[in-house]
Amino acid sequence: MIQEERIKDLSQKPLKKGRYVLYWMQAAPRVTCNHAYQYAVRMADHLSLPLIACFNLIPGYLEAARPHYRFMTEGLLALSKTLNDQGVRFVIITGSPGAALLALGDDAALVVTDRGYLRFQKRWREQVAHELECPLVQVETDVIVPVTIASPKEEWSAATFRKKITSRLDRFLMPLEQKKPARSSLDMDAGSVKEETIETLVNKVSGDNPGKNRSGQPDPLPWSGGENSAQDILNRFIRENLDRYPTYRNDPETGVLSCMSPYLHFGQISPLFIAQKILETKSPSAGTYLEELIVRRELSINFVHYNPFYDEFSGLPDWAKKTLSDHSGDQREYTYRFSEFESAVTHDPYWNAAQREMVLTGKMHGYMRMYWGKKILEWSETPEEAYRTALALNNRYELDGRDPNGYAGIAWCFGKHDRAWQERPVFGKIRYMNAAGLNRKFDAGRYVARIEALGHS
Repeated sequence: MIQEERIKDLSQKPLKKGRYVLYWMQAAPRVTCNHAYQYAVRMADHLSLPLIACFNLIPGYLEAARPHYRFMTEGLLALSKTLNDQGVRFVIITGSPGAALLALGDDAALVVTDRGYLRFQKRWREQVAHELECPLVQVETDVIVPVTIASPKEEWSAATFRKKITSRLDRFLMPLEQKKPARSSLDMDAGSVKEETIETLVNKVSGDNPGKNRSGQPDPLPWSGGENSAQDILNRFIRENLDRYPTYRNDPETGVLSCMSPYLHFGQISPLFIAQKILETKSPSAGTYLEELIVRRELSINFVHYNPFYDEFSGLPDWAKKTLSDHSGDQREYTYRFSEFESAVTHDPYWNAAQREMVLTGKMHGYMRMYWGKKILEWSETPEEAYRTALALNNRYELDGRDPNGYAGIAWCFGKHDRAWQERPVFGKIRYMNAAGLNRKFDAGRYVARIEALGHS
């Protein structure tokens, strides 16, 4: 079932006589549990036309580096094989959204796309909708509940958001019927990616040298892109770790996390698919996991959708900005420059290990990311500088950087979606974290040792 609330005509133009329906699968390059793909399939069949799919690979994409492009293109080349099996020609185009996409759109009766929530993703779709001669229909598929249906405004906290979104889950947790197009487009002359390799595609769009990224990030990272890889990791999580998740999720040494965030970020797995698989287990741990997947993740999307300053210090709540401003001149015991943070050369072995984990693997344990962000605030000359540093490092090195979860996670370290706590130097009324708290949660020394060993392997 594709709920009508997921569908929006972005251009209000009449259908055009064309040779095919085009799916511009930018935010959700997958086949499984993809409402936008299924809408495109149904429209192609309704119009008695074949379906062609395309992805716009963008050089110099917002702080993306070689490991990000590699993860993405691994998924794209795997996707091309899946679409080929469904009789759908898949075209990878390079360049900024516009000319290349519009050239494909010239022969389309209709263009379907998925939904992105960041400002430039919205701008791309607005631009293409304006320039296409046929309709551009957007279908929202990377959330359980469409963002404007979950709430009509920016929410204050998880508590205020939870009440609204949970009341709408019954309607939007419905299974999605999977259909293949009735007509093949494989023999159509619209370009192909069969001759491309991961290496050639990455080299086309990445400004980083092969094998190295900025300050030593390895290429490739220890993750494989693609929806099959995502589903394999999800199945292993359900089989081995779901029942342990509520107890051990804040301990980076137990390895109980689902590791879905990179795949959700790149649209290689559906949150609806994950939720349905978790619910099928009937595990008593399901509710704890779904709180993170649905309430916390979609609260982040609510933040970036409604707050135009989601990536700036000015986007924080007024109380947080005031208390940080009041303490901006407080004496810092330590201060570090961006390059020192990036190179993980602070006095704190736990913080350094977290930074190295992110650089070496493209992923930092969520509890450590909170500590990491809090300490950047504590060790920067101003809170504004700290905010810029945390965002830049997160976007640069995390596979799920440049993502609503990342923007909201950094903002949380500075008071967003939180409340005022006891006032203290530097932090003001912002929640504080320290190394003693880490050691109460888990063996932090063991964590440091593991990351050090990882760096020498």
